[in-house]
Order: sequence, then C-alpha cells, then structure tokens
Amino acid sequence: MNEEGFPVLKADEERALAADAVELLSRLIATPRVSRDEGRAADIMASAIENEGFECRREANNVWTVAPGYDALRPTLLLNAHLDTVKPVSTWTRDPFTPFRDGDRLYGLGSNDDGGGLVTLWQVFRVMSRRPRTYNLVFLASAEEEVSGQDGIRRALPLLPPVNVAIVGEPTGMQPAIAERGLMVIDGCAHGVSGHAARGEGVNAIYEALDDFLFLRSYQFQRVSPLLGATTMALTVVNAGTQHNVVPDRCQFVIDVRTNELYQNEEVFDFLCQRLKSELKARSFRLHSSRIDNGHPLVRRCVELGLVPFGSPTLSDQSLMSFASMKLGPGESSRSHRADEFICVSEIENALHLYLQILDGLEL
Repeated sequence: MNEEGFPVLKADEERALAADAVELLSRLIATPRVSRDEGRAADIMASAIENEGFECRREANNVWTVAPGYDALRPTLLLNAHLDTVKPVSTWTRDPFTPFRDGDRLYGLGSNDDGGGLVTLWQVFRVMSRRPRTYNLVFLASAEEEVSGQDGIRRALPLLPPVNVAIVGEPTGMQPAIAERGLMVIDGCAHGVSGHAARGEGVNAIYEALDDFLFLRSYQFQRVSPLLGATTMALTVVNAGTQHNVVPDRCQFVIDVRTNELYQNEEVFDFLCQRLKSELKARSFRLHSSRIDNGHPLVRRCVELGLVPFGSPTLSDQSLMSFASMKLGPGESSRSHRADEFICVSEIENALHLYLQILDGLEL
C-alpha cells in the first residue's frame, strides 16, 4: 500500500505492463499511420480496448473508452495521446515502419511522438480503471494531431463526457509542461500599381510592404510569460513580381505568430491590423496558447513527486481543449519529426511508474 492506502503494483507487474506497452507500440510502428490515414492503427487500439473488456467508442479514427462506474457528479480526467505520425523524412537509415530494438532503444516512426505516451497511458488506464478513485477516467487515442485536422480530437471531444482536466502524453521527459505556445498563421498582401521599371512608373508593392516588414522584425510584445517568454512573430514567406522590368503590384507574405498564454490570437491579429498597412487575413484563430494553474491538484501532485513544471514551445492538441490540461509523457521533444526516431524502453517503464504515482489517491 502507498501512503494514501492504495495498492502498489509489484515490480514484476509493472514490468509486465511495460512489456505489453512495448509490444503494442511495436505493432503500431509496423502499421503506417500518417495523419489522415490512421484507420488501421485505430483498429489496433480499438481491439486492445475491447480485448480488455472495456466498451470502445469510435468517431472517424478517434477511439476512446470510459472507465466503469462513471458518475456525472465527479470530476473527469482525460488521458490523451495521438495515433498519427508525420511523414518519414528521407534521411532515415532504416525502414521507419519496421520496429527495431537495439538495447534500451526502440526505433520506428512515431515511437517517440507520441507512441510511447499513447501505449503507456493505455496501460495506466487499464490499472486505474479498476482501482477506487474519486474522479472519472477517460482514455482517448486521437487522430490528425500532426495536421490539426478537422477529423481529429475536435471531432471527438464533443462526444466525450464533460472533461475537467487532461494529461496529454506528448514527449516531455516526464516533466509537466504546464503551458504551451499557441500558433496563428497570417497571410498578408501589400498592394501597388504595376508599371514599366525603366520609366519609374507605378507604385512598387514591395516598397509598400517594407515598413510593415521592419515593424514585424523589431516589435516586441510587452506581456512576457515566465514560462513561455514573449509572444513572437516571424516573416517566413515573401512573394512578389513577375519579371525584372515590371513594377510589382502585389507583394504577398506570411507571418508565423507564436503566442504565449497572456495573449489571445484574436487580440494579436486585431493589433496587427491596426499597425500594418498591408491587408491581413488569419488562416485560423483556434490554436490558442494553453496553460494549467500552478495550484491545480494535478500540478501540485507532480511537484510533490519532485517533477519540475515548464513551458513548452511546441504545439499539440491542447490548443483545442477548453479545459485545463498539461503535457506529460515519456521521450524527448527533440527527437520528434527526425530521422531514426526512437524511445527508450526504460523511459516507458519510468513513465508507467510515475503516472501511477501521480494518479493514485489524486483528489481533483
């Protein structure tokens, strides 16, 4: 028993669960599941859920299950990780869809981002769903995270029971990421008047855009987050002109905005519309920065166990969650989207142990 009086798994039981997680992850690696093509991987997860005797629900390629004994009067904790992967880059030195074990490392596309978190959270759900809890528990394997797709988590969330807080199994080295940057992509266009370059005719759209470019390069947002730093802007694409002797009448560009939790995307967009001369259009406002309060019981529990909260620069499905959430998972973000991606089996074992320590006796 632990200090709260809850049963503690024996070491051999934890090892068996970790071995199950590794076996399931190997099956997923061997099943190509690039975003929008996760159907077979969803089948695998659905079978794993049903084989354990849980009721499985599915919407598109999102699969989930609710622990028995759901009570609408209790708070609900969501355990979430995504099924999909990015496309493999060309510099892989082995087949990205063939799981390969080399000592402690398991290689394969999606092993780190975030297959390790997915299969470990599934084992945690198996254990915790059969233990006494003061909260409801939901496990969701979601689709299209890597492309923020229409048929991903935002299609599934309205079908879940109301959620109070979530653990998202992205690779964080099993340290709690309690804030995450948002993303807004803005298309801009400066307008001019075409003319013959030799006669100095027209109004050059590139020159019309220059002041805006200088502002984007130099402006510093005033509200700086202790976790995420400043909101930043980067001019990432510029297109203008058709040939050397024609003054361009359009200069099109793209701005990549990364917001901290102190700014809403809409607020930044409205500010830029007031300050820039160019015509602006945001592709979306929905990928907001997210955070969970330092005093939340889930964060406090992590701190009690010696974990160190931090702010994450990378985007995840947290941006689509209207409830409190944090990222916490095995693996390292620096390995994601790279050739020869891997996760360590010891990281899965450690994550399983830590997750259970966090959730046993948790009061939400």
